[in-house]
Amino acid sequence: MQIEKIDKNFTVRSPDGSQTVFFDVSEPPFTVHGLLKDNDGYYRLPYDVAAASNEGVKGLNIHTAGGRVRFCTDAEKITLRAEMRAVIKMPHIALTGSAGFDLYSDNVYKGTFIPPVDMENGFSAELQPGDGNMHEITVHFPLYSGVTKLELGFPQGSKIEKSAPYPVEKPVVYYGSSITQGGCASRPGNAYQNILSRLLSCDHINLGFSGSAKGEKCMAKYIADLPMSVFVMDYDHNAPDPKYLRKTHYPFFGIIRKKNPELPVIMLSRPQPNPNGTDLAMRDIVKESYEKALLSGDKNVFFIDGIEIMNIFGGDSGTVDTCHPNDLGFYCMAKAIEPVLRTALQKQ
Repeated sequence: MQIEKIDKNFTVRSPDGSQTVFFDVSEPPFTVHGLLKDNDGYYRLPYDVAAASNEGVKGLNIHTAGGRVRFCTDAEKITLRAEMRAVIKMPHIALTGSAGFDLYSDNVYKGTFIPPVDMENGFSAELQPGDGNMHEITVHFPLYSGVTKLELGFPQGSKIEKSAPYPVEKPVVYYGSSITQGGCASRPGNAYQNILSRLLSCDHINLGFSGSAKGEKCMAKYIADLPMSVFVMDYDHNAPDPKYLRKTHYPFFGIIRKKNPELPVIMLSRPQPNPNGTDLAMRDIVKESYEKALLSGDKNVFFIDGIEIMNIFGGDSGTVDTCHPNDLGFYCMAKAIEPVLRTALQKQ
């Protein structure tokens, strides 16, 4: 049975290509945020930094979590053509989240470019988000797939212009685990950093690496050299044990702080609604780093207790597997982080 024959709302639009002009989003007037690019496609870290960290980071580096393309247009229809070198399909995250692209018009969700279930190395899809007036468009890249090329198509005669820069141009940089990468949001726009970017009009870089954020010095040194408005540090989920986290957490922060003495730093512990002993121990170590920084006279450090996050709404209804947030869980994360991040941004 094909459900789309019964319920038209399940139909995925396929472009016919007629009277459509395509543009590579790596060229003006489009601006791509949160990603680097070379002839092989988009990626998040310089290859040498990724390789020096660990094999997981090296492999996940080509996943486009946090990537966005922004522009303005009066087009009523937008067609997407994506070429992809890695398509990740998992049982606990929707394909729309791992491989789809979300479209927002003036920060209002207008739809997802939905990949077909049998996709292998790319897909095409279209949305009709416009009304003939100029709007600022943001297209969010997939959370768990690698994009080599992204083209957007517009009806002939459409206006396409560069969008205004983010009011907070220096990005918020996030470093952490699969949760930071976006697992398991149902679509990219629901990852908590993307929600915060819309709420606070700030650029950001997502350095979340599933199972692979281990707090290596090479990663800290790379991050320390980035231009950023705030740094959010959230990797306790990937520490093998409390001993490892205690050994690496404050030194990682110290490398960032030495290079950026006034930078606001938010220390976040894992969002775990029903913590076990290890969860609590990890949380306490993150808090110890925060308290140690305060005792040293640091006035630009913040702490968020992840155990309290899911209790904003729904408790353990906020995960898909007792670990990874669903959309409700990511909304809870955004709501918990927003006031702290807003305060941190005001220090800039």
